Amino acid sequence: MLQTASNQQTTQWITVCSLEQILPNTGVCASVKAKQIAIFRIGNTTEVYAICNYDPFSKAYVLSRGIIGDRNGIPKVASPIYKQNFNLITGQCLDNEAVNVRAFPTKVVEGQVMVNVA
Repeated sequence: MLQTASNQQTTQWITVCSLEQILPNTGVCASVKAKQIAIFRIGNTTEVYAICNYDPFSKAYVLSRGIIGDRNGIPKVASPIYKQNFNLITGQCLDNEAVNVRAFPTKVVEGQVMVNVA
């Protein structure tokens, strides 16, 4: 798990890691302000998404290890345990509309992945 300093930024944007630390089409877990955040890189691009790492179905912090794909053009991750799919933009479960996880805004600045956890 990547660790970030809580006093690293005075704004709400927190630098988590370099883009190069996330292999294309994979996720990593970062501890940001005492929250486990799953960060995903789509392809060999600067397109990144962040959602809570907690899988509400298995009750485990595992979403960063899920399988990235898309459903009807929507980027998603399938939980590695029970395979429920979560929209990477909104955090909504695509298999059960009553369930969602928190999604966080992301951006890449000068090769650094930043997340807003406020």
